[in-house]
Amino acid sequence: MTDRDAGLLAERRFSVFVLMLVLVAGIAAGFYAEHWRGGGAAAEVQPAEEAGPDALPPGIVEMAEAAQRNAGLQTVTVSSRVLPATIDVTGVVAPDDARVSHVRPLARGLIEEVGVTLGARVARGQMLVAYDNIELGELVGDYLSEVAVQRQTEANLEVTERYLDRAEALIELEAIAQQTLELRRAEFKSAQAAVASQRARVAKVEEQIHRFGLSDADLAGLTPEEGGDGHRTASHSVLRAPFTGVVTRFDVAAGETVEPDRELMTLTDLSTVWVLADVYEKDLAKVRVNSDVDIRVDAYPDRVFTGRLTYVGDTIDPQTRTAKVRCIVANPDDLLKLEMFVRVSAQTHNNREALTVPAAALQHIDGQSVVFVRRSPSRFERRNVELGSVAGEVVEIRSGIRANDVIAGVGSFYLKSALLRDRIGEDE
Repeated sequence: MTDRDAGLLAERRFSVFVLMLVLVAGIAAGFYAEHWRGGGAAAEVQPAEEAGPDALPPGIVEMAEAAQRNAGLQTVTVSSRVLPATIDVTGVVAPDDARVSHVRPLARGLIEEVGVTLGARVARGQMLVAYDNIELGELVGDYLSEVAVQRQTEANLEVTERYLDRAEALIELEAIAQQTLELRRAEFKSAQAAVASQRARVAKVEEQIHRFGLSDADLAGLTPEEGGDGHRTASHSVLRAPFTGVVTRFDVAAGETVEPDRELMTLTDLSTVWVLADVYEKDLAKVRVNSDVDIRVDAYPDRVFTGRLTYVGDTIDPQTRTAKVRCIVANPDDLLKLEMFVRVSAQTHNNREALTVPAAALQHIDGQSVVFVRRSPSRFERRNVELGSVAGEVVEIRSGIRANDVIAGVGSFYLKSALLRDRIGEDE
């Protein structure tokens, strides 16, 4: 081997050695980075099933005291207070009968335009349906005819009045006989009676037209002699919403011929609704009229609607041995839907001791109401609780905690967020 060949071989060996060093360094760096990422995530959120001795038990949330102060977290002590005793019953949401309008045409007609549809929210005075009112069109024709006859009788009255004035002047000159004067007087009185009779006929037709919503100004514009052309469009009537509400029933389409007994749609004001609940016969003596009630629905498990019990039924269902009670409930956000199933807690005449917590202490997780009980200055335990009645800003707790437990109040949402964040970390 020559010196030149030996030099090339040494150079190749050196290149291979450098390449191997680079590969080893890359592998070591990748392993270290992966180990660092895994260790960092585990240090931030440590799942219970992979935990070491420092891992948090399930349902336990840890928050440093400094973090609690920064979040404005406050704690309260669970205590008991005197609350009215309640009975729990079930019921359904129903409309307030006084706020339901069944929209029908005023007379037989042809539907020209429909301005709403099922489920539409409408404002008071909004156009619902426009239609050609056949009966109104006939009345307008009768009105114009009667007005023409009235004008004719009024003109005849003026003529007979002039004849009478002339006759009275001539009788003084003895130019006509007394019999002729009496005849002129009779003709004048007959003309007066004819005018009065015709005016009554016109007034009768006017009242019939007023029932369809036309005003005196509208009537004045009907006569073509005065430059009005309202007679061409007067029969086109509009049905408007009597109040703000929702279209809960709908049965009309443009082009249909409808009769006055046909219900075109139903408009319901849902800002206030009824809750009709069933109370067993044995519990009727406990129910108080004008007492407050709490309403709960599955659709909004963390919300309590308040109402007032206003009526206890006078009949008992022979099958279920229950009586209907009616509760009036404000529904400004339209969250309560018609026929929605509800649970009602009605106050009774008796009082009782009950555990209560501030409403701010309650959170909702997985369809369950929960509170966070303090286990140490920095640790809180999730507790599922069963809710009872609501009294102002406090809520009755029927099970899940005990008197003198210290729980998170205002700011408990941050504990809920931390618990859910830890669960997401475990899932990953």
